[in-house]
Amino acid sequence: MMLVTLLNSGSSIYASTLAKTVDCTYSHVVKILQEMNKGGLVSFKKQGRLKILELTKKGQDVAKNLDAVKNIV
Repeated sequence: MMLVTLLNSGSSIYASTLAKTVDCTYSHVVKILQEMNKGGLVSFKKQGRLKILELTKKGQDVAKNLDAVKNIV
């Protein structure tokens, strides 16, 4: 669900914003994002003291497929 949320955000999004959107704790979201980063699905872009989340090409493809499956079901 986080990947689809990132795909549909359309703008810069931070981990704290994502946590509120998907109704999860910040620490849980960060742990999941770190694993997604290791898997090449998301990247972090430093902007001052903040980290902006971005989907990689692979992450965009996976998110589009998950969104399509969600819409079918």
